[in-house]
Amino acid sequence: MLDISLKQVQAMSFGFLLALTGGSWLIMSWSFAQFVLVGGILAVASFYSGHRDIAAFLKSFQPPPEDAEEADTEEEPKKKGGIKSKAGYIIKFWLRLALIGVVLWFVVRKTETMEDIIALLLGLSTVVFAIMLTTVSVAGRYFLSRKG
Repeated sequence: MLDISLKQVQAMSFGFLLALTGGSWLIMSWSFAQFVLVGGILAVASFYSGHRDIAAFLKSFQPPPEDAEEADTEEEPKKKGGIKSKAGYIIKFWLRLALIGVVLWFVVRKTETMEDIIALLLGLSTVVFAIMLTTVSVAGRYFLSRKG
């Protein structure tokens, strides 16, 4: 079994963000690097928040530990809690998406050139780069480890 965690992808995303910001500053300008940084922070924060919410949502479906007290609880409240968790997760997802949209709208309004928008898109792509590298790495290890 492969042991790739989302925390590793997050760490790799921060690494890409630092590399892209530093490279943008050296190659282009500090203004370009700032937009890369803003886009990257937005993408990584959204990824982290989504990871945390999904982990909490999935944890709500785990059975209680066996050593827990056996109280006279009914099954219906647990079902309602699961539905509430699902609705809460969906609401949080849409609120996070709306917040990202509003932040991007304000950032794009502050741009002066098309280069700034390209820099913002480059920053927003840091998580995608990390996921792609992780996927290629896992696929490579899988195919190289096959004997036959």
